[in-house]
Amino acid sequence: MKSSLIKAVFLGLVFSAYHTDAQVQTVDNSKKMEWFKNAKLGIFIHWGIYSVNGISESWSFFNNYINHENYMKQLNGFSASKYQPEQWVNLIKESGAKYAVITTKHHDGVSLWNSNAEKAISIPQNSLAKKDILSPFISALKKSGLKTGLYFSLPDWSHPYYDINTRTKLRYEVKNNPTLWQNFIRYYQDQLNELSTQYSPDLIWFDGNWEHTSEEWKTTQTIDLLRKHNTDIIINSRLNNHGDYDTPEQGIPVIPPQNPYWELCYTMNDSWGYQPYDKNYKTPNMIVRTLADVISMGGNLLLDIGPKSDGTIPEEQVEILKNLGRWTSKNQQAIYETTRGIPFDNYKGKSSLSNSKKSLFLYLEEAKNFTKIYGLATKPLSVKIIGDPSASVKVDYNPEKTLTLNFSKVKFDKDVTVAELIFDTPPVFIKDFKKEEHALAEILNKKNAQEAAYDIANTLNYGNNLLTREGLTNDGLGMQIKKTPTTNPETLEWISKHAEALFETGKGLPAGHYPGMSALSKDKQTLYLFVEGTPSGPIALKGIKNDISRIRIVGDGSMLSHTIYNKLYWSDRPGIIYIDIPKERLDKQMTVIAVLLNKPVELYRENVGAIENNL
Repeated sequence: MKSSLIKAVFLGLVFSAYHTDAQVQTVDNSKKMEWFKNAKLGIFIHWGIYSVNGISESWSFFNNYINHENYMKQLNGFSASKYQPEQWVNLIKESGAKYAVITTKHHDGVSLWNSNAEKAISIPQNSLAKKDILSPFISALKKSGLKTGLYFSLPDWSHPYYDINTRTKLRYEVKNNPTLWQNFIRYYQDQLNELSTQYSPDLIWFDGNWEHTSEEWKTTQTIDLLRKHNTDIIINSRLNNHGDYDTPEQGIPVIPPQNPYWELCYTMNDSWGYQPYDKNYKTPNMIVRTLADVISMGGNLLLDIGPKSDGTIPEEQVEILKNLGRWTSKNQQAIYETTRGIPFDNYKGKSSLSNSKKSLFLYLEEAKNFTKIYGLATKPLSVKIIGDPSASVKVDYNPEKTLTLNFSKVKFDKDVTVAELIFDTPPVFIKDFKKEEHALAEILNKKNAQEAAYDIANTLNYGNNLLTREGLTNDGLGMQIKKTPTTNPETLEWISKHAEALFETGKGLPAGHYPGMSALSKDKQTLYLFVEGTPSGPIALKGIKNDISRIRIVGDGSMLSHTIYNKLYWSDRPGIIYIDIPKERLDKQMTVIAVLLNKPVELYRENVGAIENNL
């Protein structure tokens, strides 16, 4: 790392994250990546001495929140006295995960295994536990048939051969002391040799590459070392432009990463390691829906747990894993061996395709009477609800290539219901298909007011406001909309109640921000969300840069609260906005939520990459 950059970091001026694309592969890696691509769910484990005081792993001393000496005193409290690795593995397997990644050594330099590398600090040699805690877990993992992933920090802020100690303390300049730096390279590569020979990992999960260049890390040499032990080793992208797959962190991507192989590493609350006062947990429902979101974009979810210093896993985390297991065991064929779903224009929700492309899976996050797929040139052979053989789905397929699925006889899952559309051959979805164009009079005459509201919202989502110059008023009173004897009064009533969201409003959010239809006010400062049926949990918004002034139910007046998760105060990356709607306030046709922003809407559509620091 250049000295000018080091100074900037230490002065606290560089608080940004960047995305490093995985190295362009010169060989076909599809065979070795097959298990990873099909896995869809892995469990991340952050376990170390930081769990003793329940403070931020490594960063707490790096940022001078606690000095290094007091941080390392946690070695004396790390007991692992109730550690039962077989129970960990059983719980991980029950969750539906196909692999696990454990922190063998974080940036603090404390190794979970008995490392013989020069001047290594390890749990067996230096902690109260006095035992190797990594080996029994890896042994149990391999016996279970799950794949083995090892997290390894490139930086080691405690090691005397490493150049950086804390944000404000530098031991030496690499360019002025190349011998000492080479000693560190030998140290960390010795540790990788130990991990490779002792544990034969399927995957190495590097972290911390931002502190030095690829040349300084001796990246090519390190990759050769790892491949000498396992030619099919999978390496994440945090090795300076080398690696097999991307690792976005915390923020669920709005736009799917370009790399066909990617994995979202994600916390259950706001912390990676165990922190007793962090009770800001996402609900089990939110986590299931996050997994469905990631699957629909063709990625994996690496969900983190942070065990306590005695080796027990917090109850909240156990509950989340068990609920995940309930859902994954029920919906296996819609999770594993699936690929990225169909475009948002074709279906306003989350979806995926089987590897054969002969099954299309729809992830329904609400109980509703119907849904529509547009531009579908192939009619399915059948439609079923996974996990419910008694469910009956009525199918209507019209000449405009629109498929309507009726769910009136479906018992919905408490989190996400999965509908499977089965085809004889891979379905064809028409690109740039002509959007349905219904005259307002035709919609008003529909006997089903729910479908009428849906069609109005869908048309508006694309910027075609059917009610412009048709007699709608801004408050829905004194409307001059033309009626006929067959006009559905329930539809008119819905239009009147929700006039605010329909009067002079325009095109809604692009794909990725909200799994449904939306519209924007003329000044672009109020976002209207069309909510179908009864949501299984709070509705979610991604990639909204704005502050939220208030949220309310249109035509009802009720104010709603919201919660934001995964927002890092030092980053411009927005968090995920969750809005809970009381069930008793839902509209029987379609509920509309108004989100008032502090200024015209600004969207975050950048790639979500690795986090470089944790202030």
